[in-house]
Amino acid sequence: MPVTARRLVRKMRGGAQAHLLEAADGHFYVVKFLNNPQHRRILVNEWISSVFLNYLGLSAPVCTTIELDENFLTANPEVGIQMGSESRRVEPGWHFGSRYPGDPSRSMVYDFLPDTILGQVENRSEFSGMLAFDQWMGNADARQSIFFRAKLREWLPAHEAHPLRLGLVTQMVDHGFVFGGPAWKLMDSPLLGLYFRPKVYKDIKRLEDFDPWISRIQNFPESVIDRAIREIPSSWLAGDEDALDNLLRQLIRRCRRVPELLEGCRSAKPDWFPNWRRSKD
Repeated sequence: MPVTARRLVRKMRGGAQAHLLEAADGHFYVVKFLNNPQHRRILVNEWISSVFLNYLGLSAPVCTTIELDENFLTANPEVGIQMGSESRRVEPGWHFGSRYPGDPSRSMVYDFLPDTILGQVENRSEFSGMLAFDQWMGNADARQSIFFRAKLREWLPAHEAHPLRLGLVTQMVDHGFVFGGPAWKLMDSPLLGLYFRPKVYKDIKRLEDFDPWISRIQNFPESVIDRAIREIPSSWLAGDEDALDNLLRQLIRRCRRVPELLEGCRSAKPDWFPNWRRSKD
């Protein structure tokens, strides 16, 4: 559901120069702007990824369109984009918002955990699903994720733990460079899309360990793609409608190649998948 920006919290790290904003719905969002330094197509990539990940059942933030109007921008002049020594004004209009898990003044969110703690993440098996997703989507970046402690039933509804039990969970974030980023090209690269901590892949022993995600990708419904396209603001596309349609047609044809692409990851980085053996091994 679209929301309006209410308050600047802080600027975030990263090439897109996103900002953390509080919105009128009381939630906080990491916002990437339409005129961000990486290209407006980054917002389209983020939006499509959000819809797809929700269908696939992989943990990612709730995403929405967020409006920054003239009143907000005037009241928050520090909201802007730095290009060398030049400060560029953010354009008023609709931008991409990825919901922050809780109130940043009270919630601790980490983008790194040591291996000794990484093994305690309740939904760490989802890194396997994300590798299948990133290979399918041609992610030209490394896999990014965040970690935080939360009530498991609130963040992992299918979890059978006691509803009040706290645990470490992960969410997959920053999907702006699927489709090769602004290039909108589905590249094959076994080294891209990998999470930088090999420990998350140590339990993979066979290709079947990537299910149910492989099956869901290979049977991906076009109705989900259609819904994602319908919800994209026209200002984000700005004449790219045909290019996006062609890209998504290629993506559907690519579904069947996901097992082959995953096998390529194993062959390229066998030390990252120490327990994964070919079926004939």
